[in-house]
Amino acid sequence: MLFRIAIILVILFLLDLYVFQGVKHLTRTLNPASSRFWNYLFWFVTISCFAIIISSQLWEWRQWPQWLRSYLFAFVFITYLSKVFMVAFLLIDDVLRAFRWTYQKLTGATQKNIIGDSVPSQVGISRSDFLVRVGAIIAAIPFATLIMGMMKGKYEYQVRKFSYRSPRIPDSFRGFKAVQISDLHLGSFSDSEPLERAVEMINDLNPDVIFFTGDLVNDRSLEIVPHINTLKKLSAKFGIYSILGNHDYGDYYRWNSDSDKLNNLQHLKDLQRSLGWKLLLDENEKLILNSQHITVAGIQNWSSRANFARYGDFDKATSEIDNDSFTILLSHDPSQWRSQVVDHDTFIDLTLSGHTHGFQFGVDIPGFKWSPVQYVYKEWAGAYSTKSKTLYVNRGLGFLGYPGRVGILPEITLFEFNNSETLSIQAVS
Repeated sequence: MLFRIAIILVILFLLDLYVFQGVKHLTRTLNPASSRFWNYLFWFVTISCFAIIISSQLWEWRQWPQWLRSYLFAFVFITYLSKVFMVAFLLIDDVLRAFRWTYQKLTGATQKNIIGDSVPSQVGISRSDFLVRVGAIIAAIPFATLIMGMMKGKYEYQVRKFSYRSPRIPDSFRGFKAVQISDLHLGSFSDSEPLERAVEMINDLNPDVIFFTGDLVNDRSLEIVPHINTLKKLSAKFGIYSILGNHDYGDYYRWNSDSDKLNNLQHLKDLQRSLGWKLLLDENEKLILNSQHITVAGIQNWSSRANFARYGDFDKATSEIDNDSFTILLSHDPSQWRSQVVDHDTFIDLTLSGHTHGFQFGVDIPGFKWSPVQYVYKEWAGAYSTKSKTLYVNRGLGFLGYPGRVGILPEITLFEFNNSETLSIQAVS
């Protein structure tokens, strides 16, 4: 491990040296004091990044406060991502310089012959101001964008409203309102104020029922404790139904023993129940209104992707469900929908998932959406339908890893149910 870290640091240092040549070129025309300031700032940022990387190896970084490690690692990621963009343009410039130098040596031509410059060839091939400046500007774009995503985007909650119509919805449930939230990742919140705003927005929708589709924490159940009073304020006539997501099991934390991990999971379940939430662990329940009902089923985390654990039992979760009943399935990972739900004998009308966060980065505008996560998950944000079955993938309310959101904003989803002759799900402005 130490050898690998040493190799990574050497590579990063060489990258820094290369980028620094561009920085020196950009600051060469400044007065000496200003030039020194920018040069010192460059190396201060570099040394800070190295200190973070080395510290994460000398001390158990998983024990650091989640919000602190998220911001520190994001700082390193954003810094070197921006430098990579700069390197691309410096390489282009160096390739052109190498071509011009080779041409001079072979032909004896001067720079004036090659590029219309009056500087004699013996002076050497200078860097292109244009390419270096463009590289610096391009590098600044992801840096500024990702910083803004950390400062603003992660708490810019969006309410997305949908009219869901189906001939299978009972008359008693006309106008029934369900709110879906997902992926709170409470360990990423440094305080409860943003969560308080989200809870207030949810309650203002006056939902009949609230569905939470997993990943309440990042790793440990203790992440819930500072936010218990806030979560207790969530209110719905038929209560709050929840399931577990992949992070809720504690699989990504280094536990002292297996029993500690199991105790953590049990504590998480107990805390949810103490909030008054109805945690569905491979089981289902009927919501009854005026002698009519719909069914809510909840499955433990199950993914078609091998790198995620499979805890859920779909057959158990849907046992004894009457196919004449309008049924909603809560399933954290959207990959389960196409793998198990679509062709299963039990008819699931609406599956609600989360998990992807929309990668917390992308483009999400009416008529067009794009995110790198779409190359991993076919269904990653919004509504999808096939064989009269619908999946909705919530973009998540919290954040993980990168402590921000760019383009893909945190989501609260409101569904209003109505019966009609044909199935449809339409956005409501």
